[in-house]
Amino acid sequence: MPGEKVPLCALLLLLGAAAGAEGGHILVWYTEASHWINMKPVLGALVERGHHVTVMLPSASLFMKASEKSSFHYLPFNVSISLEEIESFMEDFLAFSIYEMDYMNYFEIYAKFLTLMKQDLEYALKYLDGVVKSDNIMNKLKEGKYDLLLADPIYAGSELVAEILDIPLVYSLRFSMVYNFERYCGQMPAPPSFVPAIMSKLTDKMSFSERMWNFLFYALNDIMVELTLWSGVDKYYTEFKGKPTSGCELMGKADIWLIRSYWDFDYPRPSMPNFKFVGGIHCKPAKPLPKDMEEFVQSSGDDGIVVFTLGSMVKNVSSEKADMIASGLAQIPQKVLWRYSGAKPSTLGPNTRLYDWIPQNDLLGHPKTRAFITHGGTNGIYEAIYHGVPMVGIPMFADQPDNMVHMTSKGVAVTVDFNFMSSEDLSRSIRTVIDDKSYKENAMRLSVIHHDRPMSALDEAVFWIEFTMRHKGAKHLRVQAHELTWYQYHSLDVVGFLLAVVLLALLLFIQMCRCCLRRCCGRKRKTKKKAE
Repeated sequence: MPGEKVPLCALLLLLGAAAGAEGGHILVWYTEASHWINMKPVLGALVERGHHVTVMLPSASLFMKASEKSSFHYLPFNVSISLEEIESFMEDFLAFSIYEMDYMNYFEIYAKFLTLMKQDLEYALKYLDGVVKSDNIMNKLKEGKYDLLLADPIYAGSELVAEILDIPLVYSLRFSMVYNFERYCGQMPAPPSFVPAIMSKLTDKMSFSERMWNFLFYALNDIMVELTLWSGVDKYYTEFKGKPTSGCELMGKADIWLIRSYWDFDYPRPSMPNFKFVGGIHCKPAKPLPKDMEEFVQSSGDDGIVVFTLGSMVKNVSSEKADMIASGLAQIPQKVLWRYSGAKPSTLGPNTRLYDWIPQNDLLGHPKTRAFITHGGTNGIYEAIYHGVPMVGIPMFADQPDNMVHMTSKGVAVTVDFNFMSSEDLSRSIRTVIDDKSYKENAMRLSVIHHDRPMSALDEAVFWIEFTMRHKGAKHLRVQAHELTWYQYHSLDVVGFLLAVVLLALLLFIQMCRCCLRRCCGRKRKTKKKAE
């Protein structure tokens, strides 16, 4: 009725309905482990802005659970792999990466790595079977009328599905490890003279021998990519589409690449207009701790606390290693909160408390936190950078050793070797990053850089996803390099043509000189004969 006041709850419902009506429909490719942990804040932010988010959910997953409370929807699909097989593969991968690699030569490492990556691809393609070879799932995807597909390319297939559905594709990744999708498929330049290869454990300041190793490391990665990935993916895509199809070319059609890194973490390097660096999208201010945990933290007095976790994948270590670590922790004056689910170490000191789970971000943001002992995962490192906490790195596998090289070179961390460290090494490293104030100063410097942006990393990620939906893609940001052959990209055809022109000119010049010499010599001979 005119003149009547609209109840506040009704007004909010109307506003919510309006926002939902304007929202896009976003399909999210499945992912795993820390990749999934990093994806969730973006999905939550998209839902808050009125978008409808649907996440592909495989029947076998280590981290993705349908029972998990969330604001987005799941689209389940069946895969011909059991959870036990996935867990067995991960145990094999972790055992190789953590315990075996340090005792193997490069040839043994590459041979084992090739085997693991081939098996990983085999599993990924079986997951893909559960989507593209299921009429039921494909019909649901087509009926969903999605505006965009968001994917972490750790698993193959998202680019094929985006191609089938004819929708824009946005990637979200830290980097692609040995596959180096950014360089291969995204056309992001990577001069080996100053851009260290992923997992090379080099910095951007390289000696001649390091540059040579970096150059060779890129070449080895290229060979490994072909052996473990593209041969299998290209064959699958070609058979599915019924015509020659390159997986890398399909990936190259991605509209936006959200790189979960930033210049507080990474070294400066060339980039492309459709590459957006959004490192730390999951970081947020600390919340209050649980009461019993807060009491333990406060009991540390002026010495403060040390936060210790080896991540979500490593839940246990051998009893000998646990005893050694506990002994090292017992030697420092700080209180220690250690995320550890194994048997209680016999050398555990009174200053250390064990937890099955800890609110890592909230602890790192606590004013009494003095240091962070980390396995070197990107998520944990970024939370430490966000809160300005120096680190002791115990890298375990994958990108973690390389990540800790970055932090060590920036003066915010000390690294110890998991397999060869002693309790004294651990305690000495902790005391170093706490007592030497330069580590805290450098950590705070990186924190200032991290926060000093036009918008937060999460807001920027959401902006570019929405930007892609608004413009039905972002092809205007893709460089023409995608349409060039390898020899055109490196201008080898131009160089060849110019060399041919130079050689032709040189031949003509030589021919002219020879003709001139013949004429001159001929005249001299005639003059000489006449004189005689």
